[in-house]
Amino acid sequence: MSQPHSTPTPAPAPTDETASPQGRRRWIALAILATGLSLIIIDGTIVNVAIPVIITDLNLDLVDAQWINGSYAVVFAALLLTTGRLGDRLGRRRLFLVGLVLFAAGSVLASLSGSGGSLITARLIQGIGASAVLPATLSTVNATFRGKDRIVAFAVWGSVISGMAAIGPLAGGAITTYLTWPWIFWINLPIAAAVAVAAIIYVPETQAKITAPGLDVDGFLLSAVGFAAVVFALIEGQTYGWWQPKTDLNLGGLTWPQSAPVSVIPVIAVFGVGLLVLFVFWERHRMRNGRSGLLDLRLFSIPTFSWGNLTALLVAIGEFGLLFVLPLFMVNALDFSTMTTGLVLAAMAAGAFIAGATARHLAEPIGAAGVVVVGLGLECVGVVATALFGTAHNSPWLLAGLLVIYGLGLGLASAQLTSTVLADVPAQQSGQGSATQSTVRQVGAALGTAILGTILALSVASATTSQLEHVSGTNPHTVQQLSTATSESGGANIGKLRHSNSLGSNTAATVDALSHGFAHGTRTTLLAGAGFLLLGLIGATQLRKQVRTDNQSKENPA
Repeated sequence: MSQPHSTPTPAPAPTDETASPQGRRRWIALAILATGLSLIIIDGTIVNVAIPVIITDLNLDLVDAQWINGSYAVVFAALLLTTGRLGDRLGRRRLFLVGLVLFAAGSVLASLSGSGGSLITARLIQGIGASAVLPATLSTVNATFRGKDRIVAFAVWGSVISGMAAIGPLAGGAITTYLTWPWIFWINLPIAAAVAVAAIIYVPETQAKITAPGLDVDGFLLSAVGFAAVVFALIEGQTYGWWQPKTDLNLGGLTWPQSAPVSVIPVIAVFGVGLLVLFVFWERHRMRNGRSGLLDLRLFSIPTFSWGNLTALLVAIGEFGLLFVLPLFMVNALDFSTMTTGLVLAAMAAGAFIAGATARHLAEPIGAAGVVVVGLGLECVGVVATALFGTAHNSPWLLAGLLVIYGLGLGLASAQLTSTVLADVPAQQSGQGSATQSTVRQVGAALGTAILGTILALSVASATTSQLEHVSGTNPHTVQQLSTATSESGGANIGKLRHSNSLGSNTAATVDALSHGFAHGTRTTLLAGAGFLLLGLIGATQLRKQVRTDNQSKENPA
């Protein structure tokens, strides 16, 4: 028998203080929020097509390139829970505006960057701003719309996520081709300014009345440092060694020497995972003691929320990893221009927008969760087909056709997954639910770039070594040198060799061998990405079963 006096009271849920606006004004507000969301989602992928050019222009390597994407995604993910909670407390529109200002400031710094370090720093600032914008948009939509309108609003929000992520590479290709890569950041400024002004006029201020005391600073530090440590280990494993040390690590005046018995990478990885585990226990402790926390673990007692977030994490790893790898393959191995690469990847955007627009109608007969299952099935088919047909001499038309299949799946899955995940979350906990769902997605984005980028580096190193051994007159030292350079530069050295004659009569054969090796490494990486999508599909089938169970329980209450 339980003893009431010994059981701490759980932290009370926040309640929404602001009435929802009515009529046309709500839809205008949704359009403004969607535009602001588009800005930060595009910026997560617009850089991908420009990465090969940035690598050459700033003399970077593949690890630097991973950090240009990874730094944005890591800080984005690390702060989402905190900013979602701040939006509940201080007002979601207010946080949306602060996020736009920070994002614009980071864009200015990125535009002016002359080195990899300064660009990565600017991307960190952009990520801070984006972490404020995204949960503010989602929680405002969740708190503003009800009934059928809510389903439509979430479909719009999900379509923007999928469509803008896919259209980013096209925008990046066009801007890099006709202007220069810094303009992919300069263009953010007028858009951010216009969205901010419109938001002040049309977007309602919503916030929650949080009765639980305290700010969870410890939880923020545990989650932020934990996420950063895990992603650092995944990205830097190639540089410092996965187990045996390759070089010294100098950090904050401390040095982990190359002579150490084990590399610093597994130590940092275990440290990061340990902090994240401690974060979960800490949040549970605060909840038991009636204190305000970043993560309300009670939300995971909602089966659709749990299965939906697991699905979203696995899918994001596959999706964002592929968007990092494909431009490197097309520009460096296939010798496509950045514009051609952008147009090929735009096939995904076309598929995503078409599917996103029809997802709501398809949801009527088979349900939102059913649409997610169909969408992820198409994504798996599209990625596997691209991997199987991916060679060093692919035509852009073939790749575009295969990626349309992937894009159709992307649009269907993204348009309905968000609404399914949050369907059973009470409106008064929309900030927590929205921030958690967004965090999971961004953690997946960071992990996708890190994991698939690492798989690409390892598989390209192996494949190019094998291909070069068949080029006559190439000695083992040169084979190792070229293979390492290709792996570390993300294939950028292939383009340099292609347009020079530095290896004399062996240049053409060497370039062909490196291109084939890079294509083989890309195929391996795409299949790995398809593996994560397949795991996400399995999660989606479980989500669909849970939704059916819930619906049957509502129709036939005990």
